[in-house]
Amino acid sequence: MRILQTIAGLGTHSGGTSSCTYDLLVAMHRMDCDVNLMTLQTTDLIGCGELWIKALPNDSISPYGYSRNINRYLCQSDYDLYHTNGMWMHCNHETCFAARKKGKPYVITPHGMLYPKALKRSYWKKWSLIQLFFNKDIQGAACLHATCKQEMDNIRLFGYQGPVAIISNPADIPMYAGSLFDKKIKAFLECHHPKKFGFLGRLHPIKKVENLLYGMSLLNEDQKAELVIIGKGDDKYEQFLRLEVERLGLKNISFVGFIDGKAKYELLASFSALFVPSDFENFGMIITEALSVGTPVMASLGTPWEELNIHHCGW
Repeated sequence: MRILQTIAGLGTHSGGTSSCTYDLLVAMHRMDCDVNLMTLQTTDLIGCGELWIKALPNDSISPYGYSRNINRYLCQSDYDLYHTNGMWMHCNHETCFAARKKGKPYVITPHGMLYPKALKRSYWKKWSLIQLFFNKDIQGAACLHATCKQEMDNIRLFGYQGPVAIISNPADIPMYAGSLFDKKIKAFLECHHPKKFGFLGRLHPIKKVENLLYGMSLLNEDQKAELVIIGKGDDKYEQFLRLEVERLGLKNISFVGFIDGKAKYELLASFSALFVPSDFENFGMIITEALSVGTPVMASLGTPWEELNIHHCGW
């Protein structure tokens, strides 16, 4: 079976949607699956130049991402199954449209984009797209892929009555994570455990990073801790956070930008706890990454991570 997965962007700065899609396809290729990934070229493209990544010349027009190169590729190629990642972009709609035109089944992974709070953002734009394209795309899908039960419930709330597969995102944990875990446990047992908290993710208002700043401002001298904010994203939101740090008079907050690879895991291992204060998270790849190096996670009720309480590895 020949499979085509599609995604609007596969850049390192695109967030968890890109990384988990890439990790999934790498694993599928290890199992000798015949699967390609179509996307548009970008300067920070994830991967090592794999031949199965069909990165087309980027001719994207408008925020909707209209691309003649995507149209051309989908028209000229032929697969047995189509699978698109995300919603609201030309790439997603055109994948569904091409599959229907060819009489082939297709799967949609919304990656949390059908949550009510996600739908409310720029609702007038999304409402128009739903009426024009995406209602037919969703209802015509052979299956929708949810990463947790909470997402499935929201898919049903949206009105989709077809099959839903609940499959968690893959976690590609590097070999060195085990040694970082052991080192962290040893430091903890020896009481060399500084009060150092962290946030890692795309900087966006839905992440509610400012709540961590307000929490830090409530600590007294005996409770002082360091907060490290890792990630980039919305420049205006980052500026808002920096201004809040100044307004609150906080001296122990650091913004370290985008970090990846071993440096990211080493920093995660140095935290007393990772905080995920988001309004909502569809999955939260960073949670599995933090746990892999022994760092407990404090997650909001907007995340599907009640297992943190069940397995006593966070709250």
